[in-house]
Amino acid sequence: MKKIIFTLIVLSVIVMSCETEINPFLISKQNIGLLTDSIQVKDLEIIYAKDSIVKKIAGDEFLGSVNKIMIFEKGGKKLLELSPKEALDSTATIRTIKVLDSRYKTTTGITTLSTFGDIKAKHKISSIENTLRNIVVIVNENNTYFTISKEELPSELRFDMSKKIEAINIPDTAKIKYFMVGW
Repeated sequence: MKKIIFTLIVLSVIVMSCETEINPFLISKQNIGLLTDSIQVKDLEIIYAKDSIVKKIAGDEFLGSVNKIMIFEKGGKKLLELSPKEALDSTATIRTIKVLDSRYKTTTGITTLSTFGDIKAKHKISSIENTLRNIVVIVNENNTYFTISKEELPSELRFDMSKKIEAINIPDTAKIKYFMVGW
């Protein structure tokens, strides 16, 4: 009798541990919460049923314009900006996700509230790109790239796009403007 009760307790613990809820704000290599790298645009209505979806049509699909899909909470806070692989195609998958809400975090704990020092401590930086107003820190291990405003850099690095910016040139306190996940 004791063996049967013990077996039932063990089985119930195993069953309960298998029913873990997916964190809707956790970012890993192939998903952001319930959003995965194989989800099609038409499935977004189901995934974000409690949120608002705004599809911004940028222009003519023949010119290569990719339409942005913005996800808002019901209260109006902007969560994500999605770019599908094909314009105006409901069966297209998502190419990139711009993370705007600070509740989203990577498996290493990086959020939009993190700093360059946090990125450097938790990831191997693949490269740093110098653009007109920002620098882009690329981390290949989890398909993520972080955008930092040039306002966070020393003044001698802000205005010259041809300068090569190294990790040692970026202050550890430089804040993340937003980050992107690309699939």
